[in-house]
Amino acid sequence: MFKGIFNQKKVLVTGNSGFKGSWLSLWLNNLGSKVHGLSYHSPSEPNMFESLQIENKIESFHKINIAENYSKIDEIISNIRPDFVFHLAAQPLVSVSYTDPLYTINTNVLGTANILNSVKNLDKKVISVIITSDKCYDNLELDRGYNEKDLLGGKDIYSGSKGAAELIIKSFYHSYFKNHEYDSVVASARAGNVIGGGDWGKDRIVPDAISSWSKNNKLSIRNPNSTRPWQHVLEPLSGYLSLAYKLNSDKKLNGENFNFGPDKSNNKTVKDLIEGLSKRWGFKNIDDSYSVKHTDEFHEAGLLQLDCKKANEKIDWFPNLTFNEMINFSTDWYKEFYRSNDIEEMLLVSEEQIKKYTNSAKNKGFSWTE
Repeated sequence: MFKGIFNQKKVLVTGNSGFKGSWLSLWLNNLGSKVHGLSYHSPSEPNMFESLQIENKIESFHKINIAENYSKIDEIISNIRPDFVFHLAAQPLVSVSYTDPLYTINTNVLGTANILNSVKNLDKKVISVIITSDKCYDNLELDRGYNEKDLLGGKDIYSGSKGAAELIIKSFYHSYFKNHEYDSVVASARAGNVIGGGDWGKDRIVPDAISSWSKNNKLSIRNPNSTRPWQHVLEPLSGYLSLAYKLNSDKKLNGENFNFGPDKSNNKTVKDLIEGLSKRWGFKNIDDSYSVKHTDEFHEAGLLQLDCKKANEKIDWFPNLTFNEMINFSTDWYKEFYRSNDIEEMLLVSEEQIKKYTNSAKNKGFSWTE
């Protein structure tokens, strides 16, 4: 199904040099898409985009800050004339939002507005999926899981910027996309706590663990009992692709927002995640892999869960991997990277994981694999 709609189509991925953007670019490339990237800088050193030389796999790459130089952004998008837009470019870290709040707000709010403003001006139909975060919700530590009707906002600047981005998307929908002259449509996607091979982002639990263990160091963690809806990076990406597919054929989804999260059984603590990763990495004694460091440096939500019934019912999307499969996918990628550090081999490993993920979904009868 995906190949039928994305093959030979021009697809713009903003934030393409990031962790999610790198995986999405590879997946779209495998589907036959003509992928164009727009990103400011690589998020870390090392990073998947440069380590696997993904720029060589796509049609074009434009290095630009989405919150600045709107005229240049508009020129780039006007020249590409994309059929699909996946907007992932963002300042993605809670910690950075405390040290640089204005950069976070400019990137996540004004940057989103700049992309939408350029897309609305194109004289053709464009399918846009704008990615925000599960942290867009006002965190009330709800056991039931947040649904798309819950209040937006949060206690930190990052959460506030993502809630604000959602309001910008809503206002652009009602002002321009609800009855777009060329039938362009837009929807937002909310996901978070994504893990997987190729992520070396700052202040993220899995990259911190892998970085420590690759140097034979012990990992220090802050909040071992915090619960997160952990999911492998390919899970929400399959959701974004599913949403774009459905948006193309069902205009009733125009202006809607969707959660993409794991099965509730994957809502595990930080401690559960680290112990699963360390066991797969090869630690004989789990206590040798990490220690707990208590700190009140900045606020972090203790409980985050998403209710994904809307995605289940309206676009027929369901999570695919079990918690252990997610652990295995993630750890095995890193182990192979540090073993070989060969570009072609790691491209093959990444593409094989996409294929394995797709085959797993096909065996479960997921409609997007048809």
